[in-house]
Amino acid sequence: MLTILAAAFLGGLILNFMPCVFPVISLKAFGLIRHVHDRRTVRIEGLAFLAGVVVTMLLLGAALLAARAGGSAVGWGFQLQSPVLIAALSLIMLGSALNLMGVFEFGLAAQRIGGVAGPKSGPLGAALTGALAIVVATPCTAPFMAGAIGAALVRPPLEAMSIFLALALGFAAPFTAVSLVPACARLLPKPGAWMATLKQVLAFPMIAAAAWLAWVLAQQAGTAALGVLLASSVVLGFAAWLYGVAQQRQFSGLRHRPQLAISMLLVLGLVVPLAGLPTTSDGGSTANTVAAISATSASADKPIKWTPQEIIAQRGHGKPIFVNFTASWCITCQVNDKAALSTKAVKDAMMQTGTVYMIADSTKYNADIDQAISQFGRGGLPVYVVYPADGGEPVLLPQLLSPDIVTAALEKAAKSHS
Repeated sequence: MLTILAAAFLGGLILNFMPCVFPVISLKAFGLIRHVHDRRTVRIEGLAFLAGVVVTMLLLGAALLAARAGGSAVGWGFQLQSPVLIAALSLIMLGSALNLMGVFEFGLAAQRIGGVAGPKSGPLGAALTGALAIVVATPCTAPFMAGAIGAALVRPPLEAMSIFLALALGFAAPFTAVSLVPACARLLPKPGAWMATLKQVLAFPMIAAAAWLAWVLAQQAGTAALGVLLASSVVLGFAAWLYGVAQQRQFSGLRHRPQLAISMLLVLGLVVPLAGLPTTSDGGSTANTVAAISATSASADKPIKWTPQEIIAQRGHGKPIFVNFTASWCITCQVNDKAALSTKAVKDAMMQTGTVYMIADSTKYNADIDQAISQFGRGGLPVYVVYPADGGEPVLLPQLLSPDIVTAALEKAAKSHS
């Protein structure tokens, strides 16, 4: 159990460096730099960020355990199988980008989300930043993390929640250390006029995150859902501009309530089209996956759709089998596809060894896929499994792939039959 807790803490620490959390993490770093000379404010906001991370992680872990106790074979990142949440996150990222660009200042009368709009974001803003960071971190699974989450899913509830707590503490550790330890805080650059430019530059990672989430939504629910999101984005942009106009008029002592009311109504009205997006209760988006990933296939044939029955049918024929458990919302999966699976070396290795390449797409909810991942002791994506040609026990590959790792595993799996 101590080993699992240590792995969870280390996995949470590494998660800070994964691409999915960069937009939000960079905002928190910006907030710490802004208050670097106010030690009391830095400590309070650092502890608030820690609280937001821990509470959100425990709620997410509790929801995951409750869903599995109810019979749903879900894993880490399960909430991103919902098009409604994907669309909502995309709009949140877009709104944050418009805020950073100065279109509006969020929360003149209330606390500001993420502390990105001005000097009085306060502890609530820091806590909300921590909560948002955890939500957007779920598309990524860091090294050491998947095994820890997999262990949590088969442990008693108290032990499982302890593992999620260790993961949260590891994730929040860098900012907590900077907030509480003066020696760490001194490593931060001094605040200055350059921060105004940095604030605007940080808007572009948020826009990139919004665009990526829009692509994921198209994979999940089709072009009609993408059209709804794009139209909602235009409405949100207009509402943000109108809200900014109202703030400027308020500052000048002019009438501003009509613009403020219209902007609020527009934002509230976005609930209607988002609520109308389709749910994902069917078995997966195989057609989309084959179209998107067929270019990474190393054989002349197209990738085969993974099912438990297909695995049984393919085994025992003297060929290695490579199963790619993936999803459109899994950033680590996409990086591995580009950095390893789509390379010429891996394609040649699959061709020479006669490997059967199978895709298990979890972009939409698929109970069979989530159940298989759990059986391999993993709590989330990506998962890569190689079945030896002689029908021996399957071999799990690391979560971060390289061409050498894949080719070596395929050659070893093929030699087992010779």
